[in-house]
Amino acid sequence: MPGWSFSEQPSLRRPFVERFPTLRRCQIQTHSVDDFQQFNLIAPLQQAIQDEGYEVPTPIQQQTLPVALEGQDVLGCAQTGTGKTAAFVLPILNHLADNGFKTVANRPLALVLAPTRELAVQIGDSCDAYGRHVEVSHALIYGGVGQDRQVKAVERGVHILIATPGRLIDLIGQEHIYLNRLQIFVLDEADRMLDMGFLPDLKRIIKSLPVRRQSMFFSATMPNSIVKLTDKLLHHPVMVKVDEEHTNVDLIDQRVIFADYRQKKPLLSQLLKAGDVGQAIVFTRTKRGANFVAEYLRRDDIEAVAIHGNKSQTARQQALDSFRADKVRVLVATDLAARGIDVEGVTHIINFELPVEAEGYVHRIGRTGRAGATGIAISLCSPEETSRLQQIERLIGFKLLEDGRTPEPLPESEITKDSDDDAPQSGGRNRRRRRRSGSRAGKPESKVSGKSGKKTKGKGRRGRRGAPTDGDTPQKPS
Repeated sequence: MPGWSFSEQPSLRRPFVERFPTLRRCQIQTHSVDDFQQFNLIAPLQQAIQDEGYEVPTPIQQQTLPVALEGQDVLGCAQTGTGKTAAFVLPILNHLADNGFKTVANRPLALVLAPTRELAVQIGDSCDAYGRHVEVSHALIYGGVGQDRQVKAVERGVHILIATPGRLIDLIGQEHIYLNRLQIFVLDEADRMLDMGFLPDLKRIIKSLPVRRQSMFFSATMPNSIVKLTDKLLHHPVMVKVDEEHTNVDLIDQRVIFADYRQKKPLLSQLLKAGDVGQAIVFTRTKRGANFVAEYLRRDDIEAVAIHGNKSQTARQQALDSFRADKVRVLVATDLAARGIDVEGVTHIINFELPVEAEGYVHRIGRTGRAGATGIAISLCSPEETSRLQQIERLIGFKLLEDGRTPEPLPESEITKDSDDDAPQSGGRNRRRRRRSGSRAGKPESKVSGKSGKKTKGKGRRGRRGAPTDGDTPQKPS
């Protein structure tokens, strides 16, 4: 299929490409196919697509599948919930099944990198669904669980490896995985991966990839750090850009309610008890806040469960399964899960606290309004968060409408009180240090030995050096 140069398509958002000179070497893909039958997919994959009930490909699939099936590198800029997982899973399955490649122990043929365990599991589910009629195997590699089963799966030999960067680096270092046989490399949710601090790990992984390969790179946004990474990853890529950069899903009704932080929990209960709310995801900034909010909702007879990085992988998966099965109506999550939850039927996203980075807002609200459905996103904004709201509005290009509902006024006794312990405040770490030092007032600060006055050495931080690390946690290169 022919490519399209930027100069030949003057209407394709010229300012975006001119802002990033490194993207000028990209071809811009504008041709699209509106029927799965028109794609050059093998019959078993066409059957699987029919089994899933898909008829019309999404815009990202229409533009990505033709060039990906030809083996070209792809640079995809698309929002979450646009169907991009199928856009790279189907070409991988088609290539491996059509050519009849055999597995070799410890040497996968395709690698898909994802920032979170939840997203990796969902990609694995897509491989199961689309690959049900072909003999193509895959394995999941992520942290938070023991590695023994994962190592055994890789040693048996797999076609596709779906991994988070931390655990993959660990297993490469232990010589359980070799990438010299790799033919296809996919980097999914690249901007989120960089936000989570995985850039050093990504650079190490990219260095270990064979030069001759097909690479596909997907990101919801395209900041400068992402563009620089494409220079090392892609070779004359075809650029697929479905939506305006940084914009949110048009079908989402976005609103804001201004409230004091102490009014937020009662207001949240009021919103969730409204008749128009089906399943909802509530986002908090911190893990501690997620636990507090979920506990408050349960006390108010609202079925809610928290999900964040401090939960075990088993607990997180159980929470997601309960939410998907509609056994739990409200999922309280941190930004860790903002890009890793793909649940159909989410009617509401409620930002209990606004994200620190404005782009996080786009990632959060992308959990609703998926696959053409409508959705509602409500942000609760306290006076301390006004500057964050302004940053979000600058990013999306318009002001959020105020919701008609208002919080209950604070009782007189509450007005004179300080904020809740879990309210967002600055200098929290310093206050904790002062409290700890205050609790030891009048006590010697350290033990002394003999007359020399020397401090005795305890284990301190050194005693924890051997503690196991989470395979999803960014680690400094050794």
